[in-house]
Amino acid sequence: MYAVIKTGGKQYRVKAGDLLVVEKLGGEPGSTITFDEVLMLGDGAGVTIGAPTVAGAVVEGALIETRKGEKIKVFKKIRRQGYRRTGGHRQQETVIRVTAINGAGASEKWDGEIDLTPKSVLNARSRALKDGAEWDAPGKAAPKAQPSKDVAKKVAAPKAEAVVAEAPVAEAAPVAEAPAPKAPVAKAPAVKAKAAPKAKAETAEAAPAKAPAKKAAPKAKAAPKAKTAKSGDDA
Repeated sequence: MYAVIKTGGKQYRVKAGDLLVVEKLGGEPGSTITFDEVLMLGDGAGVTIGAPTVAGAVVEGALIETRKGEKIKVFKKIRRQGYRRTGGHRQQETVIRVTAINGAGASEKWDGEIDLTPKSVLNARSRALKDGAEWDAPGKAAPKAQPSKDVAKKVAAPKAEAVVAEAPVAEAAPVAEAPAPKAPVAKAPAVKAKAAPKAKAETAEAAPAKAPAKKAAPKAKAAPKAKTAKSGDDA
């Protein structure tokens, strides 16, 4: 038996025992959820279609958890404008275990055990993120996680040390001591004698000494010219 229900603006085809993920619904883990918008019921070859819903039809379920869905990226771009924006979004969702379908004079129930362990804990167990940690699920204790391979290598038993028998060491013959080397005698640094300054060679003929230059005699002043008598003064 199956049913088509409507919730959160979407339609879902469900059967008893299905795990259903829908838009966020109110309620605590373990509470009962009822869907009264049943659009269709199917039981073998018989199908009942509602107008718009099947009168008296109800689908029941148990709320397991309300969580965030997978992360999606939102990228916006305007070409030739240099505009680029990247964002993210995680939609709120509710996980429901369908337990019963009732309507059209028929019903079907699921007799399995409802496990309220959230998905985050199940993922952590599968990856063994915490070695030896106990995960507490509501009403049920989780088994211990197995240690990872890297930790198992580190915890491996230490290797047994091999014991080697020590052979007796033969005593070596005494070695004659070599005479102590003589201390080197420090040599005084040799002092070089300074060479006498070379004497200037004397020339065979001494150059005559230059006589001091004589001062030139002052020039005699010229005698004043005699005045000539004019012809007008004779009279």
